[in-house]
Amino acid sequence: MDLENLLANSLLLKARQGGYGKKSGRSKKWREMLKLPPVSQCSELKHSIEKDYSNLCDRQPIGRLLFRQFCDTKRHLKWCIEFLDAVTEYEVAADEDRRNCGLLVLERFFSSEKLEVPFPEIPPNVVKECRLRLRGNPSKEVFEECSRIVQNYLSGEPFEEYQESSYFSQFLQWKWLERQPVTKNTFRHYRVLGKGGFGEVCACQVRATGKMYACKKLEKKRIKKRKGEAMALNEKRILEKVHSRFVVSLSYTYETKDSLCLVLTIMNGGDLKFHIYNLGNPGFDEQRAIFYAAELCCGLEDLQRERIVYRDLKPENILLDDHGHIRISDLGLAVEIPEGETTRGRVGTVGYMAPEVINNENYTFSPDWWGLGCLIYEMIQGHSPFRKFKEKVKRDEVERRATKDTEEYSEKFSEDAKSICRMLLTKNPNQRLGCKGDGAAGVKGHPVFKNINFKRLEANMLDPPFCPDPRAIYCKDVLDIDQFSTVKGVYLDTTDDTFYSQFVTGCVSIPWQNEMIESECFKDINESENGENMALDRKEKTRQALPKSKRGFFYRLLGCINASPSEKEELPTRL
Repeated sequence: MDLENLLANSLLLKARQGGYGKKSGRSKKWREMLKLPPVSQCSELKHSIEKDYSNLCDRQPIGRLLFRQFCDTKRHLKWCIEFLDAVTEYEVAADEDRRNCGLLVLERFFSSEKLEVPFPEIPPNVVKECRLRLRGNPSKEVFEECSRIVQNYLSGEPFEEYQESSYFSQFLQWKWLERQPVTKNTFRHYRVLGKGGFGEVCACQVRATGKMYACKKLEKKRIKKRKGEAMALNEKRILEKVHSRFVVSLSYTYETKDSLCLVLTIMNGGDLKFHIYNLGNPGFDEQRAIFYAAELCCGLEDLQRERIVYRDLKPENILLDDHGHIRISDLGLAVEIPEGETTRGRVGTVGYMAPEVINNENYTFSPDWWGLGCLIYEMIQGHSPFRKFKEKVKRDEVERRATKDTEEYSEKFSEDAKSICRMLLTKNPNQRLGCKGDGAAGVKGHPVFKNINFKRLEANMLDPPFCPDPRAIYCKDVLDIDQFSTVKGVYLDTTDDTFYSQFVTGCVSIPWQNEMIESECFKDINESENGENMALDRKEKTRQALPKSKRGFFYRLLGCINASPSEKEELPTRL
């Protein structure tokens, strides 16, 4: 191995091992970097922030945590939170345990003998319906209406009280910190991991928390030369909008003199293409392929919930994290489709494009279900359905096969695996699985996923079939990654500033708040702040409790004459 590559890998591994989740990855000045402002400095923020219960107390992680801490101080509100947590536990329970788990929820929260505190009024017929549904084959949605009623209650007067509490003031302090500028000095930078469309992708680490990320650089001159401003801004806005366990997250944006930078989830396990073709015989065993397919299904569902079609599903774009879970990456071709509308465009990668894309027809989300079919086939067979690995064939021929030919199946496929591939690779999008009005739910319901509990999968409670080696670097050697050529004849000027200001917006709320919580910086800072406040309170009480010394007139007169200015007793200021 080349010395330069060895050094680059060693530095990266050292950062990973001493980074996120290990406080040694923090800068020595981390407390300075994350210093909270005085509450008085947040008064403007208090009036300007949107007072939306769902956003402030559920979606935003620090807001959710502080609202729950506030509820813990009031018995009846704590009871509501405990009910919501019990329902969450019910929803992710294993299928064989779900009924008993549901009966325990009913017994604890709706039995008149055990009802400890007043509870938001849930109509008896709603509770009765829950009991009836638990007797049959209990679904995950049994307590959905009860949860909605409790959430509505919390969003009323309790939410108003929370906004007047010290917990909300604390939330505003963290929001102020979240909105501070981000620069390249926010991070330590490590080796190049690969290439994007407009520049290199390298590893980086947040100095304050020690968390590792991937930094995708978009060279300003390269964007301008290719007229890629709209494409770059579209990718940034989509990444900012989507918060999914199965899609890479955008955590920060910043700029340097030469580049715009997207700071994204780092995926240390490599991409599926590497694992399909470089580790033993091509392809995976079916169980592993179906696990990845289930996670992809969840990722596509999260994108479609935001009305986004991805359009570039292929093994290179599916990345593995440290634990072996997958995420969809590279959203450069993704597009948001307004409700009731369609889109068109021959975009994607040859061999994975759906017939309706090849034929330049209108579509919504159908190309992504086709792409899932191609991926499942490739993961099991060891090559894509319409082109064998490294087969030299012209684009027109691959497109002809995709639109006309029927894919062939070997003995590697079970009947269920064949069935889902055929249903996803149906040429007519109107007849394709996932495109008949039921979306992801229709795909999830296929028998191939009979052993997957999707609620537990979405809650990160299922173990992947493969875990990457934490000591391995799953990417090319540094010197094997081609460098970009210098862009000539392009000049940056003030007309580009509007685009840059739209792109560079600093921290993204939800990932940033998760980073503060999971790195324990939130906990450590709050504990030290509370400790300092308690120490100040004790000091103030001690000072007030000290008796004033009784001294005679001559002692006080001579003491004042002889004392130096620094030794003179300070009189307490009267307020």
